[in-house]
Amino acid sequence: METTIITIGGMTCMGCVGSVKRVLDGFAGVTQAEVTLQPAQATVTFDPAKANLQGIKNAISDAGYDVA
Repeated sequence: METTIITIGGMTCMGCVGSVKRVLDGFAGVTQAEVTLQPAQATVTFDPAKANLQGIKNAISDAGYDVA
């Protein structure tokens, strides 16, 4: 397993946090995701054999948020 912290822009409320969490929870290979508004970031644990960091970041971007 690999854990990374992703900085996310564009989240303004807890609804946004929930949206990002749903995206991450539904992403194949992600085993755990914690999303916070302050600071605006996600801590993601994933299986590198099933998911890659760029794919996870793309899924967040596709949901309408900025990824740093």
